[in-house]
Amino acid sequence: MYAAGRFYSLSYQDTKTYLFSLLFIAGNILLPQLCHLFHLGGVIWLPIFFFTLIGAYKYGIWVGLLTAVLSPVINSVAFGMPPAVILPEMILKSALLAMGAAYVAKQTKKVSFIGILLCILGYQMIGSGVEMLAGADPAHILNSLKLGIPGMTVQLLGGFGLLKLIQKI
Repeated sequence: MYAAGRFYSLSYQDTKTYLFSLLFIAGNILLPQLCHLFHLGGVIWLPIFFFTLIGAYKYGIWVGLLTAVLSPVINSVAFGMPPAVILPEMILKSALLAMGAAYVAKQTKKVSFIGILLCILGYQMIGSGVEMLAGADPAHILNSLKLGIPGMTVQLLGGFGLLKLIQKI
């Protein structure tokens, strides 16, 4: 485990990896449930990605990937959201976000507004590109990106703020 600043890269062999993952998965279950109370809440606010970003940035790739993969699967099985048909897309985007956030945190060793912005744009652009290669309608993808701007903004501003708040913990 390295501790650069106050960012940690927990090993998959470390019990803390699984404990923190459970915490962030719980957040990624509760936050979407709140957002789904509103029409198109999941599509607009993108809540299932928020704690993946925080977990991966603060605790590294293993916490990030566990949160990224298990959150959408548990939500889909338990609540039907995301629908099973888009589960691969959600897992891909979540995993891309986890990898990007863990990488940026490891390289910068600080909470970086630009770094978080690049993580968010990266997972959205790469994930959307893969969707297009898989045959998804480009107009649908562009509409989804447009609808998700408030959620990406919350990820950026809220993620930056929360990470700054917990960076010394």
